[in-house]
Amino acid sequence: MSVTVRFAPSPTGRLHVGNIRTALLNWLFARKSNGAFLLRLDDTDIQRSTLEYADGIRRDLEWLGLFWSREERQSDRTDRYVAAAELLKESGRLYACYESEDELDRKRKRQLARGLPPIYDRAGLKLTDADRAALEAEGRTPHWRFRLNNSDTADLAPLPTIVSWNDLIRGDQTVDVGSLSDPVVIRADGSFLYTFTSVIDDAELGITHVIRGEDHVTNTGVQIELFDALGKEPPAFGHHSLLIGADGHALSKRLGALSIESLREDGLEPMALASYTALIGTSDAIEPYASLDDLARHFAFEKISTGPARFDPVELKALNARLLHNTPFEEVSERLGALGVGGDAGFWNAVRGNLNVLADAKDWWQIIDGDIAPSIEDGDLTSKAAALLPAEPWDDTTWDAWIAALKTASGRKGRALFHPLRLALTGREDGPELKALLPLIGYAKAEARLLGREA
Repeated sequence: MSVTVRFAPSPTGRLHVGNIRTALLNWLFARKSNGAFLLRLDDTDIQRSTLEYADGIRRDLEWLGLFWSREERQSDRTDRYVAAAELLKESGRLYACYESEDELDRKRKRQLARGLPPIYDRAGLKLTDADRAALEAEGRTPHWRFRLNNSDTADLAPLPTIVSWNDLIRGDQTVDVGSLSDPVVIRADGSFLYTFTSVIDDAELGITHVIRGEDHVTNTGVQIELFDALGKEPPAFGHHSLLIGADGHALSKRLGALSIESLREDGLEPMALASYTALIGTSDAIEPYASLDDLARHFAFEKISTGPARFDPVELKALNARLLHNTPFEEVSERLGALGVGGDAGFWNAVRGNLNVLADAKDWWQIIDGDIAPSIEDGDLTSKAAALLPAEPWDDTTWDAWIAALKTASGRKGRALFHPLRLALTGREDGPELKALLPLIGYAKAEARLLGREA
């Protein structure tokens, strides 16, 4: 069987790390299986869905390298939902209901007060044609519910009814649809709800596997019944755990600060974010992978834990730094140029171990190529150091020869020797090895800085 998966965000906001974890798990599974990854924009919420958000979703996915083979928009598929709804109405599985939200709320409160579960009483099924005509004459427009297969024909009262499946991640799962209300699938304004449209799309677009968050487990029980009512084979389902913060608390309320757009603007590398979000909550060590294909080769459902996935922005930033430290010059040369950073592989290899984000290279290029304010801690030492600077050309042996001569002339060693030199040459308390930086700084700038002149 050819694998086809989908990522189905709603264009009502920015993608965040929780969304991307779902997208990545789908994409990596499809890649490893030589399957297809579809993008489906669930834009039936006309008031909140915007083209700006849709464009932002595409931009975020492209930045991460999660390219799709096909795109669908639910707003273009309304006729398919209408056709499916008509079939279910004819078979008696969709029925009209006329209660307002206030009336439904009062019903739930009365049931709770009587110690009953607050599920819908199926009053809509008890209406006669005359009842419906009278309600519509009052100006009421029906919403439509899907009748769950959880009662016998003689009695509308729900009975315990187990829907089960073997979850790709969580193993054997069951949902008692006898404890649920018949779900509303069409609102009074005629718009369709996710539970319904997603089933129609998955069936008609050939989706073989649905990988999504564990908050959809109950939905899956209902949707399996919808597939059955439509005479369609349901896909395989896998439900991954949701994200929690480093403090162990739910991350959902803080996801706005973790939008993909904001993380990109913070300078994070796409492969650092991809590596981190794909590996948290799995049995694999969290390492920076060089490519999505490398990540895909290691993907397996059995590695995904059912326990919470802990997302720590500090850990992500540390992983980003580790990725840069291992990145060859050829992969960043064009981006460095766009940042106004010159130099060659020698510069990159000298400074990359001290970068947290790529833009940090601009500061080190300024130190190498620009002017810095002199910072003299020990004028006697730095004057001796300037006098002992060897003639150019300089290479990777220059530092050792110069320091050996300076140690003999000054009698200094350790921090008393190296700290004043670092301050004078770079203006920084720490940074890359001076042995690598000295040839890049060059004789003229090094001498001026050691003597306390701005250079």
